[in-house]
Amino acid sequence: MIPEEIIIKPVVTEKSNDEVQLGKYTFKVNKKATKVDIKRACEKLFNVKVLKVNTTMVKGKTKRVGRSIGKTSDWKKAIVTIDLNPGDQTYLGKGGKVTKVSKKYSDSIEGIV
Repeated sequence: MIPEEIIIKPVVTEKSNDEVQLGKYTFKVNKKATKVDIKRACEKLFNVKVLKVNTTMVKGKTKRVGRSIGKTSDWKKAIVTIDLNPGDQTYLGKGGKVTKVSKKYSDSIEGIV
């Protein structure tokens, strides 16, 4: 699946708006997507470093219109935690020299809230 098929839309509620300060963003995702798929899609679409992904299946509610009773569809919700302070990474290169790599990650997802 391509990243645009995995992440369907953001979930904007009062609770999800409060968690944005902690670096947690909530999305409606494809039912068949795994945590690894969701992590890769967020990193590719929003250019952020994802630390953790929590998923849950949301059951549909029973709705009634007049005499007819129906049910809304089930959907999958993902809460993505991103790194708020993406810094430089260091590692030992050839000859024991310390090498710094600056990764250009964003510290927030713009346009969600």
